[in-house]
Amino acid sequence: MFYYLDGTVAEILPYLAVIDCGGVGYACKTTNTTLATLKKGQRKRLYTYLNVAENVFELYGFASQSELNSFKLLIGVSGVGPKAALAILSSGTPESLALAIVTGDEKTLTAAPGVGKKIAQRIILELKDKMAKESAAGLDFSGGRGTPAPAVFGSKAAEAAQALGVLGYSSQEVSMALKGLDMSQPLEEIIRQGLKRMAKL
Repeated sequence: MFYYLDGTVAEILPYLAVIDCGGVGYACKTTNTTLATLKKGQRKRLYTYLNVAENVFELYGFASQSELNSFKLLIGVSGVGPKAALAILSSGTPESLALAIVTGDEKTLTAAPGVGKKIAQRIILELKDKMAKESAAGLDFSGGRGTPAPAVFGSKAAEAAQALGVLGYSSQEVSMALKGLDMSQPLEEIIRQGLKRMAKL
């Protein structure tokens, strides 16, 4: 229903931002990461997700599409609700979430308040399974045409592609984002640069 809200930041509260769009204040539940980018009185665009259920009508807003994609993925995991998803994304970034899933790092996820070991394991298991189904095989990272992606499982290029894939980007978008990047950098930095490129596409 809503793709984004573009207006003036009217209020900043814990896990909540109010965006004034043409005299109407939209209350968006959000993360500490997004709140850190907001300043009262300044114009801001938040990418939104509308949660509609029985007796529930909640709007969520995020400073970046990658954070919104991460939120949607998390609430798609059985047993993970919007509150837990906000807590996870408040304690880290989309890059650190993707890295935790790729490397099976439960500690990064359990650092979020209210997220226990079982939920963390389920997130990793279900989203890794999603990655496996959307395999990065055949992507072109070279900058040249028709060059296949490294086929070796565990290579940084393949892991970065899997991480971006799990954040909801298509194979074509991932290929464009990673093409020509220096793969000798730390994996999280490769993912971060890929996300920055993705935002410009």
